[in-house]
Amino acid sequence: MPQLLTTNAIIVCPHGGIGSTTPTTSFSVAGGIVSVEGDTGVLSCPFLPRPCVGYTLRSMGLNATRINGRAAILTTDFNQTLTGLPLLMTETHEGFDNSTPVPLTPGGAPVPPELADTTRPVVTTLTPALPFSMTAPAPVTANFYLTTTYPLRWVLTLINEPLATNLDLTDGQPPNVVVTPCGGAWGSPALSITVTMTQSFLAGLTVGRHTLYLTGVSQRGLNQYAQSVITVSP
Repeated sequence: MPQLLTTNAIIVCPHGGIGSTTPTTSFSVAGGIVSVEGDTGVLSCPFLPRPCVGYTLRSMGLNATRINGRAAILTTDFNQTLTGLPLLMTETHEGFDNSTPVPLTPGGAPVPPELADTTRPVVTTLTPALPFSMTAPAPVTANFYLTTTYPLRWVLTLINEPLATNLDLTDGQPPNVVVTPCGGAWGSPALSITVTMTQSFLAGLTVGRHTLYLTGVSQRGLNQYAQSVITVSP
């Protein structure tokens, strides 16, 4: 069973930035205050082009524990930075939460296998480096491959380093970016995702590095990501 997330947790963004959560309750486990839905935190992210400055914690609704009417956060609840990138959250205490939204049947019914899953998805890219030249423009295609036994969803984020902006491309927006399939649904154990950026879209990018992050999430909330770096040259 997953652990309750507390203020003593080690919360890390993809760039190695360490998170610090501001508690809003007084319920503690092993000296740390339990985090609840809506709690916010800051990240000491070293990625200066577009740092992950913070996060707002969200529950996936997989447990029934409430503190002052708000859902307690689990270490396995999928959470993201304010820039749309995944957080990795770990605890060392022994405060586990074996509750479920729907009570299990009397007699000790087993936990559903998708909730007992402890294996992170595997997410890879076949295109880690994607060059684009303004003088010889051509469409650029990124390919990602995801596998997990109990899939839930995926998220596609573009980080524009020169302009220090982030853009959610999960739904294939804006125009001139084709994501196949789009929408973020992940229903089969293995999934291939193709991202095609047209010449007109790429020509609108600033010269420099632009990183695509594809994050896969299991039904338990476990996540993994892969990235493709688009380098735009004059």
